[in-house]
Amino acid sequence: MADNWTRAMVADRLDLAADVMRAMPPVRPQGYVSAWPEYLSTFADQVGQEPRMKKPLPSPRMITQADEAMLWLRWVDKDIGQILWARANRKPWKRITWHHGISRATANRRHDYGLAVIVWKLNGRTVPRKRSMAYVIGQTV
Repeated sequence: MADNWTRAMVADRLDLAADVMRAMPPVRPQGYVSAWPEYLSTFADQVGQEPRMKKPLPSPRMITQADEAMLWLRWVDKDIGQILWARANRKPWKRITWHHGISRATANRRHDYGLAVIVWKLNGRTVPRKRSMAYVIGQTV
């Protein structure tokens, strides 16, 4: 996928990475055990209950893509990476703005700039240091 990345594609890949990380089983300490005995339910216990479906685990390809997308966050400043990851995890703008002490417009601008920087890097271009954020954002779709 050389030279055709867009901000929407990068945002979708970051959303996928957040979804994959949420779907992974929890990390437990080694030797995690429970003192309670395993409860085996009988047929009579399950009569009238709705079946509980488990979500399928992410595929190896999805995990690889998620790892790759999380490495993209290294290309932006720490606060912009935190904004990108928070939005990928569906955090509301209000919580993001309170956490960073910025306005909603500034948070949105930094989010768009972070996506644009990643698009520039993925397309093999270098981000110009002496140009404005609006220029960098405007050069991407």
